[in-house]
Amino acid sequence: MPRDKKHKSINVLEGPATEVPVEVPDRHLLVKCPSCRRVVDADTLADNLNVCPRCGFPMRVGARRRLAMTVDAGSFEELDHDLSVNNYLNFPGYDEKLERARRRSGERDAVITGIASIGGCYTALFIMDADFMMGSMGSVVGEKICRLFERATKLGLPVVGFTVSGGARMQEGVTSLMQMAKVSAAVRRHSDAGLLYICVLTDPTCGGVTASFAMEGDITISEPGALIGFAGPRVVEQTTHKRLPAGFQSAEFQLEHGFVDRIVRRQDLPATLSVLLAFHGATRYLAPDTDEHPEVTAKPLTDPLPVVTPPIVPEVHPDNPSEAPDPIRTLLETSPVSKVLDSHPQQEEPLPEKDTDTTSATEDGAERPRAYDLLAKVRSGDHETVLPLIEQAFSGFLEFHGDRLYGDDGAVVGGIALLGRRPVTVIGTERGRNTKDRVARNFGSAHPEGYRKALRLMREAEKFGRPIICLVDTSGAYCGIGAEERGEGEAIASNLMAMSGLKVPIISVIVGEGGSGGALALALGDRVFMLSGAIYSVVSPEGAASILWKDPKRAPEAADALRITAPDLLELGIIDDVIDDAALGSQTFASAFAARLEKEFDELSALSTEELINQRYQRYRNMGADHIC
Repeated sequence: MPRDKKHKSINVLEGPATEVPVEVPDRHLLVKCPSCRRVVDADTLADNLNVCPRCGFPMRVGARRRLAMTVDAGSFEELDHDLSVNNYLNFPGYDEKLERARRRSGERDAVITGIASIGGCYTALFIMDADFMMGSMGSVVGEKICRLFERATKLGLPVVGFTVSGGARMQEGVTSLMQMAKVSAAVRRHSDAGLLYICVLTDPTCGGVTASFAMEGDITISEPGALIGFAGPRVVEQTTHKRLPAGFQSAEFQLEHGFVDRIVRRQDLPATLSVLLAFHGATRYLAPDTDEHPEVTAKPLTDPLPVVTPPIVPEVHPDNPSEAPDPIRTLLETSPVSKVLDSHPQQEEPLPEKDTDTTSATEDGAERPRAYDLLAKVRSGDHETVLPLIEQAFSGFLEFHGDRLYGDDGAVVGGIALLGRRPVTVIGTERGRNTKDRVARNFGSAHPEGYRKALRLMREAEKFGRPIICLVDTSGAYCGIGAEERGEGEAIASNLMAMSGLKVPIISVIVGEGGSGGALALALGDRVFMLSGAIYSVVSPEGAASILWKDPKRAPEAADALRITAPDLLELGIIDDVIDDAALGSQTFASAFAARLEKEFDELSALSTEELINQRYQRYRNMGADHIC
């Protein structure tokens, strides 16, 4: 059809960007991006998953379109399709508004639910719909999501949810408010059953939805630029009588303040979700229409979903598991994880040349390097940091962010990864790999939110039965006014209390400097190792010299007296073994290090939970007892 210079334009700020373009003779539809304000052809926008091709901002999409972008083709089985609400309060104009919303969206209410597979991993799924009264939460939304969690709990399924909502539906009064409590209780039961809930926050997620199930996931993901908050921006401005700063309540704002694990581009969401589901064992789940689950009644879609099917994870054959393909590794190798696992842009920088000679021993090996010399080496910018070691020793590391209370501390990194074929939780203190990065990470000295992030990840590991690896390289917890105001001591104490009773194996490795209680907060393990060039101390040698002798220049003498080297601490029974780090920074070292961790976890996994916790208790109970007379 020939086109002239006449155009029809829609501003997405005045209405949802999901409106289906209507073909008008001699005209074509244009859409204005709410982020960069540029006009984009609607056909081009649709081909780009409704992501602005100029600035990358993801515009709103309807629930069915979102479904088509996410799940494996033809796998979706819809549940509770026929539920609808009546105007039980006789609220003026509500009947007419419901009818308009149903015509506009083609849905009976603001959420669709069902069971589908993503990358071959079966999951329960809910997707909220901005086209239906801006995704407002009423009785039907609460009932459908609650039923979904109940079914998922019964069937042992994870749940993936996409939120988009302006909040509670005012036309249904306090009953709408009660859906927050109703769904939260169902989420809690699902969690108590040890099942995974991933919540994907899209633009906007506000009000009662944010204050309930949107923030209750085990893993919380957001699309870039999404508006996320309890009170909407206009309400905040009206209340405070202040203009809000740029980016306030954006996904990036929430990541910085500790409430979002990752921000993922729309085109990477299916791959990210499939990897996360595989890491949590979703490949073991059965399709909902099999004979094992005849009680599930579902309404299948009439037409297959027009999506490109992600790679299917092959099943492990129980008859010969040793020769079966590794499902998670296969998924990692075949999915576009180069885009998914992009949380460390610094890794593209070349590492500095390393001096691999970590000892100053004589030719006969009789002398040990002085403790203070080792300390200077691990503090230097040439020493390998934790993140490169994680990247070399583990596969598919996905970093998670935030303590869900205050912020995200760059000094503590953590997430999930593969150790061989075993999913593990990895947590470490990271000093930074260049000057700018070191400043951003506070040189590896953690704030309270760093320790609380670590504790959150350890609790999640316990829930899903994942072993924990802690890699420690820190001069100690950060000493500052803000850290004390936010409870630095309480955060470290809570970690020690929790780690002493975690029901999964813990291995801690001092890979550089282990400074005081800030290091111990990640080093209460079933096995504790040190690299041969690492140090571990109750206080810094400078601090000890100043306190004991009022002379910081005597720090080298204090370091020797404190016996802070790996051989010293092995002799004292503080650590279990010393790992030679002469090749630290090479793939050879990383492979040997990973093999050692696998061997230790094989031994620890053979213990019952009671044996594991009791042995951990006795390990620390006996420390110092032999020195009492």
